[in-house]
Amino acid sequence: MHIHPEFHRFLNRHDKQVQLCQRGLVVWLCGLSGSGKSTIANAAERVLHEQGRVTVILDGDNLRSGLNADLGFNDEARMENVRRIAEVAKVFVSQGIITFVSAITPRGELRDLVRGILGEEDLFEVYVEASYTTCEQRDVKGLYAKAARGEIAHFTGKDGSFEPPQHPALVLNTETSSIEDAAFELIEAINGRIILDKSL
Repeated sequence: MHIHPEFHRFLNRHDKQVQLCQRGLVVWLCGLSGSGKSTIANAAERVLHEQGRVTVILDGDNLRSGLNADLGFNDEARMENVRRIAEVAKVFVSQGIITFVSAITPRGELRDLVRGILGEEDLFEVYVEASYTTCEQRDVKGLYAKAARGEIAHFTGKDGSFEPPQHPALVLNTETSSIEDAAFELIEAINGRIILDKSL
């Protein structure tokens, strides 16, 4: 009752997008740990940067070392983790920035939460697909080995389930595609969504 939002007095989104010559979009990459989410986001961002686009990456692990450092990995904490990431992404996209989010986001209800916060127009959901076995073999962060030893509770894919998205905007299978090919496919898929129609 003591909160008085000031959004109506700020420069509007269209003004920001015209200045940047692009339309803001949140590209939300979900998938198992080690599936390639962050690597694809990094590769795609570099290409867009070379094209003069303004971008940002919100990486789940990075945010858990700062903004979300107080959260654990049970269901309630995962929900709050995703809510906070989505709210930060909403701020960036409202400024016309192309925002990559790399977060496991293991359940449908979490992705529904994201969609509710961002809206369909600003969200481009990407499922980065790779099996638990493949990710375990990669084990780029050593997490699967720790999970196998019982050192990590609620580990997605082992103790906690991962529900593949039912209708993602794009599926990138990193078992059959290289990171470079996946990044190229992603950029091709979002290109029409980030071009600004200045007449609107």
